[in-house]
Amino acid sequence: MKNSALLLFATILFSNTISAQLKTVKYTDGAQALNGLFVKSAKKSSQNPGILLLPAWLGIDKASKDIAENLSKLGYNVFIADIYGEGNYPTNTTEAGKQAGYYKKNHEIYQKRINAALQELVKYGANADNIVAIGYCFGGTGVLEAARGHLNVKGVASFHGGLGKDAARPVEPITAKVLVCHGADDPFESKEEITAFQQEMRDSKADWQMIYYANSVHSFTNPEAGNDNSKGAAYNAVAAKRSFEHLQLFLNEVLKK
Repeated sequence: MKNSALLLFATILFSNTISAQLKTVKYTDGAQALNGLFVKSAKKSSQNPGILLLPAWLGIDKASKDIAENLSKLGYNVFIADIYGEGNYPTNTTEAGKQAGYYKKNHEIYQKRINAALQELVKYGANADNIVAIGYCFGGTGVLEAARGHLNVKGVASFHGGLGKDAARPVEPITAKVLVCHGADDPFESKEEITAFQQEMRDSKADWQMIYYANSVHSFTNPEAGNDNSKGAAYNAVAAKRSFEHLQLFLNEVLKK
């Protein structure tokens, strides 16, 4: 009887657990060919929660893949967006800066490219009304644009992302909940930009929160960023751990599981 009970438990456990593996997804935005990555939730759920992940300015990297796989184990369907597309992948930071700069200046094109990835996430099984967008560095800017552009997401979480926007753009209501995880010593975000962003959140009547991490600069979640804060971008294991825990709290609040 005991062995039978154990066998039954194992069968139930197996039936509710799905092997998580990143899968390349070819899709398009207009004529632009794109290559994203999808990983299915390792847990079955009638709610099918989804996470759209926007990577940093060099494009899809090991850090974004690792985060996607970890989130899938927690019960989320995850799609990593390809923003640049075939023929446009940067090979160094100079090229990445030019590519990212183009999308920052052309926010409507950026929003459209993000929405193309969002539709792929839904196509692969995520509930269209149960999605959060998260982003890192350049991708952190992107998720704020997703909120500003009224894309169909319940919330957005930005990690060491650019916060500024053209002051000439009108401030509109933001309905997606907003989480910003920010290095307290990040040299790439001026006090003026931070102040303007916080005022934008107030004026847009957003449900927002901004968390600062001590001794942290830009890219604090990326283990490949080195550990020299004087360079302006460096990994901070404590801040990375804390920010991931804050993300989980945010997801538990915003998404149905």
